[in-house]
Amino acid sequence: MMITDAGVHVWKAATPERPWMPGRHAHIEPPIGYEDLSKRMAEAGVHRAILVPPSWEGDRIDYSIEAAQKYPKRFAVMGRIPIDKPEGRRMLETWKDQPGMLGVRLTFHHAWDTPWMTDGTADWFWPAAERLNIPVMMNVPTVLPHVGKVAERHPKLRIIVDHMGRTRGMRDEALAAGLQGTIALAKHPNVHVKLTLAPECSSAPYPYRNIHGALRNLIEAFTPRRCFWGTDLSVMLTRSACTYPQAVSMYTEEMDFLTAEDKEWIMGRGLAECLPWPV
Repeated sequence: MMITDAGVHVWKAATPERPWMPGRHAHIEPPIGYEDLSKRMAEAGVHRAILVPPSWEGDRIDYSIEAAQKYPKRFAVMGRIPIDKPEGRRMLETWKDQPGMLGVRLTFHHAWDTPWMTDGTADWFWPAAERLNIPVMMNVPTVLPHVGKVAERHPKLRIIVDHMGRTRGMRDEALAAGLQGTIALAKHPNVHVKLTLAPECSSAPYPYRNIHGALRNLIEAFTPRRCFWGTDLSVMLTRSACTYPQAVSMYTEEMDFLTAEDKEWIMGRGLAECLPWPV
């Protein structure tokens, strides 16, 4: 079974020549570089990973691209693009010409970018990405109904909702009810969901059985073919006691309701076909 992490950050330390965005900081220090990530993946039995350039480096994507160029069978990139700037339109036209670049990852969960979903800023992007066949990952916890509208208007646009569409703090018994907004999007066949940061949703010890029911509801709604395992490793390591190997075995060994075929789709096959990133 090919195991692919659907979303991980790698980054370099801040320097005068390579500063981070003002007021932003990394989840964990020292930085996780792609060589370090490679070792962690090998220890956990993870074969491939999608690199998502972190927000604290602004719109820089060069380090993730470097990783994908050096290890094309191990890393690929869903890059950040400035949809609020005129150059974003020009960049999108040749976006996938960059080696290792599979699509775009957008955020709509900060004070400055959440309004972009509704104030017209992002309106140009959806038809352009659909026309160019560019999949998009999005962190959209508070604007999920608008994601449904985009999916309906652009049925050929592949949309992947980050972190199960949950808001931070949605934990334990509150998780099942909190995921209903995401489950409502399952009716759109072009919407997919990343199962990233699931361990953070439980205050119980590994294997976090108190949230398995909520995860089962989500997986059954979207089907295993549209649910993608992943970790957002740097956040998971700081907000939960879960290790990288445990994040894998939680799905491969502890969820009795998943069949062998279900696990194959969730752990990597579904993502490989969606983006696509052929094995």
